[in-house]
Amino acid sequence: MRTCLEVRDVTKSFPGVIANDHVNLVVREGEIHAILGENGAGKSTLVKLIYGLYKPDSGSVRLYDQELNFASPRQAIQAGIGMVHQHFMLIPALTVAENVVLGGEPGRIHYRRKENIELVRQLAKQYHMDIDPSAKVGDLTVGLQQRVEILKVFYRKAKLLILDEPTAMLTPQEVEELILVMERLRSQGIPIIFISHKLDEVKRISDRVTVMRAGKTVSTVETKSTTPQELANAMVGREVVLHVSKPPQMPGEPVLEVEDIVVLSDHNEKVKGVSLQVRRGEIFGLAGIDGNGQFELVEAIAGLMPCKSGHIRLLGQDISSSSVQHRTKAGIAYIPQDRQLDGLVMDFELTENFVLRDFFKAPFARVGQMKKGPIEEYATRLSEAFDVRPRQIHALARNLSGGNQQKVILAREVSRNPELLIAAQPTRGLDVGAIQFIHNKLLELRAAGKAILLVSLELDEIMSLSDRIGVIYEGRLMAILPGGEVTREQLGLLMTGVKLEEEG
Repeated sequence: MRTCLEVRDVTKSFPGVIANDHVNLVVREGEIHAILGENGAGKSTLVKLIYGLYKPDSGSVRLYDQELNFASPRQAIQAGIGMVHQHFMLIPALTVAENVVLGGEPGRIHYRRKENIELVRQLAKQYHMDIDPSAKVGDLTVGLQQRVEILKVFYRKAKLLILDEPTAMLTPQEVEELILVMERLRSQGIPIIFISHKLDEVKRISDRVTVMRAGKTVSTVETKSTTPQELANAMVGREVVLHVSKPPQMPGEPVLEVEDIVVLSDHNEKVKGVSLQVRRGEIFGLAGIDGNGQFELVEAIAGLMPCKSGHIRLLGQDISSSSVQHRTKAGIAYIPQDRQLDGLVMDFELTENFVLRDFFKAPFARVGQMKKGPIEEYATRLSEAFDVRPRQIHALARNLSGGNQQKVILAREVSRNPELLIAAQPTRGLDVGAIQFIHNKLLELRAAGKAILLVSLELDEIMSLSDRIGVIYEGRLMAILPGGEVTREQLGLLMTGVKLEEEG
């Protein structure tokens, strides 16, 4: 099989860190080549070097035997390299067709709307992607927006496709659709670099896997000749426990009581009369397909959205109309689903992010002035306890990997010793090592008698951690089931609105 891309001994350093250390990679025509590694292993730096966002300090990158020396992504695109970033680069107010041709419009002077719609329609047909070229991008699901990004790449005649964590923001159904698209592209001979942390997806879709750790490539193997356990161990550099060991626990009194609450968003009822309890020493998992009201529900409990009706009680006290600050003082901690938008101030240092909820209180402030010493001491202690890397408390939050950003949020929320932890998508986009760390922290809280409301789109996570599982569909709670007895099939039925007694 012909070699498409070859990376030889590439090194890239930033102040205080070697991101890529003599990295090697060979990608063949017509293969899906996965790159696995923990957050911070150097995966994103590597593909940014290939795509022209960074220049290597040493080493070489060759595309079909031509050495590349890009000064910008524009040159990479012209050479035939296309990249779909984890966070899409689309303009929501424009249509699919307008986004696809943006910057390379046929005719240039006058935008030919009908001609471009037909051009994009034919392009979508060629790559077997069902999408309306005249639809506004802002109205599309995340999965369809991703297809727009892929069409943008092939409109510019890409010979190599790079997908950076493409499933991190997708629902299970959208993941299946993306895998189908990838298989079709492979059948047409298009090589794909697939960056992921999800071992099951890598095992299912890729032909070969390159594992990175601490900036180095540690191995490249044929996917069919290895196991998820071997890949996980190679990523982390030690034996990894892939399955959660959850000791039995006797739940105590209710900490959170939600009674018949209704939540509106854009004048529509997103939560329709939901009632549930979360007890001491219990992880209550909330499962559902994205968009069925689960995140409106947790934001209402956290105080970020008002309730139209119903009651929310914390340790017996009605907090339905209380402010976020009051709920925080009463014992609620919250890990939001979007760590960058809602969990951190990206241009603040870690010191500031660690004390976001308490910066105005002693020992972090006195007479309205923040005290540098106690804040730095606190940040150092949390960074060590929660293994935040690198150990640079004055680093900006945006310069950390996703897994380490999540650890900062977890450290801040858990260190306040909450009565209730709301964890919305706590491991989204994280690698196997970070996932194991966060799962262990949740189980430690459970063992300490805390109440945890876990909301996740990952069924495996819900099933392995939860003592009880509630399933939400179109804003209504379909059922609450024992965590250790429910099957994936039962949850799947409930998630699509089918009651279990109707099965068969």
